[in-house]
Amino acid sequence: MAKAIPKICSCRNGRISSRKGARRIPRRVIHVQATGTSGFKGTRRGTPFAAQTVAANAICTVVDQGMQRVEFMIKGLALRRDATLRAIRRTGILLTSYRM
Repeated sequence: MAKAIPKICSCRNGRISSRKGARRIPRRVIHVQATGTSGFKGTRRGTPFAAQTVAANAICTVVDQGMQRVEFMIKGLALRRDATLRAIRRTGILLTSYRM
């Protein structure tokens, strides 16, 4: 007896489509750990520049989701927190409040 061919999806023509539209989230709380692991290894992770890069990457993903207002909670050492906060302010997103 021959095996049945598995279906790709429930659609008849085999295409997979997303039923959901783009999500729009107006306001959220974002938690940022100011130790940058975004492509940095070893002691470079602990630099303020690495923390700034991580914050910029987080902001890019947040803006893509459609957020306009953000509340940040930042953890880490003082120099890293300052660099993270500067990167957040530079992006132009409306910062409602931040906690350290």
